[in-house]
Order: sequence, then C-alpha cells, then structure tokens
Amino acid sequence: MKSGKYVIVITGPTGIGKTALSIRTAQYFDTSIISADSRQIFKEIKIGTASPTQEELKKAPHYLIGTKSIFDYYSAYEFEQEALKIAEQLFEKKDLVILCGGSMLYIDAFCHGIDELPTVDPELRDSLQQKYRAEGLESIRRQLKLLDPEFYKQVDLKNPKRIIHAVEICLMTGRPYSQLRTNTRKSRPFNIIKIGLDMDRGQLHERINKRVDMMIENGLEEEARQLTPHQHLNSLNTVGYREFFDYFNGLITKDKAIELIKRNSRRYARKQLSWFRRDQEIKWFSPDNYDEVINFVENTIEWAGVRN
Repeated sequence: MKSGKYVIVITGPTGIGKTALSIRTAQYFDTSIISADSRQIFKEIKIGTASPTQEELKKAPHYLIGTKSIFDYYSAYEFEQEALKIAEQLFEKKDLVILCGGSMLYIDAFCHGIDELPTVDPELRDSLQQKYRAEGLESIRRQLKLLDPEFYKQVDLKNPKRIIHAVEICLMTGRPYSQLRTNTRKSRPFNIIKIGLDMDRGQLHERINKRVDMMIENGLEEEARQLTPHQHLNSLNTVGYREFFDYFNGLITKDKAIELIKRNSRRYARKQLSWFRRDQEIKWFSPDNYDEVINFVENTIEWAGVRN
C-alpha cells in the first residue's frame, strides 16, 4: 500500500445512517468529510435529499454539501476533479480524510477515476430534454441505437439520464459514446479503506419508510412545490421530487405520491447494495458498530505501517 495518507470511504444504501457514522468517525480522527452524494450537492433540495442538518454540519467540517445549484451542469467527472483537489488540500494538515455517500458513480470516480468527456452544449441538452418530454424515452432510445448500437446493448434502457447523456456525447463529438469510455483504472497517491454499511432488509425498509415520513413532516411537499417550474431539470429527476411533481400535475394522489417515494427509495437502496456488493474491497458493518469500524480502520492503518 502507499504510505502516509488515507481516505476512509463510508458508503451503503440510502437511509442506513452513513451521515451519523461518518460524523462520529470524523470526530474521532479529528478530520473532515467530503460528501459523495450526487444530490446533496444541490443547495435547493435539502429536505428530499436528507442533507446534513446545520447541527450535524457543526459537528464536523463538510465539503461539497449545497455548493451547486440545480441549474448547474455537474457530472461524476467534475466531482472527481473537485473532490480530489479538496482531499489534496486537506492532506496538507491531516493524514486521514473521510469520503461519505451512496452515489455509486461518484465513489467509483473518486477511487478509480472516470473518463473525461466533453461538457455538453446547454442548447443541445435543452433540445434533447424537450424531445424527451414531447416524444418520450422510446424516441431517445431509437436515436441512441442508431448512434451507438454497442452502448445501446449495455445501458439500462429504463434510465433516461444515462440514455440522454450518451446521445448528447454522440452528437457533441460525432463519435459513439462507447468508444470514448476507456474505463482505465487510475492510481491514487493515497490509500483507500472502504467501509460499507448494511443491515437486515426489513429493518432497512422500515428505516427508509420512517425517513420519508420525517421528510414529509419537515416540508418536502412545499420544497417540491416551489421547484415545480423547473421539474424538467435533470437534477430534479430524483426520488422524492418526481413523485410529488406527478401529484401536482394531477396524475396521482398525494397518498400515492408518498407511497411511491417510499417504494422507489427502497428500490434504489436495493440497487445500491447490488452495485456495492460487487466491490471486493468493501468491508461490511452494521451502522451501529461504530467501535468495530474504528478498530478496523486503526488496525488496517497499523498493519499498513508494519508492511511499509
């Protein structure tokens, strides 16, 4: 292993308690937390993304929380560059930094790198979004199949964000998106220790349901209502907002919207766990096993020191 500096990655499914554990861990090691959450970075959507509260933010320094607007273009590549720069600055005074979040691509980008792709022209993005709203996803799928049949075979055909982005890149560069993705694993000048949080499925689903109820009590409906004029933005194509938009547009009832938020949050948690389970570098713990996490980190660092 590389010597000297360490990033402790704390990840896992939505609603499992990553924030609480990362704050306790940051306090123990007297260090800072870089958020790896692709939605908590947007300042306008605090309630529906369960962003750390002001009280939580005071307990440990946080970075990349509420630093962008929903109107800003932001990608995993931008996150990689920004988070690495912050880590480098923190390492000038600290030997250990925490990366906390459940956004799968963001964590992969930070740990292993992501391909640099061109920034998409705003007019092109708007035109494809308008086409998506007017003609539906199937129209964009057909366009992707013509432009990049190879990626069409690989992509989740139910994921509009991925499909639209691939079409954007094809049109911007004149080349298939699949040819621009090298997936080259980059080395990092620091050690990475990955902590994954998991628990009994029934308990996790109960936690997720209760958290949604708390979001409703805290004003999620009003937060979403204020954002309705901007519901077409990709940053708002998010669980907790799109269901309320359907309610505001008269497509479903309020009770149905809340039911769907809970269901879709549980589905997303299963997707996250499936993704993270493939990473053999992750050591799994219950979110309540704080002492075990600390011992594991300290023992890993000590063993690395012995080896070096």
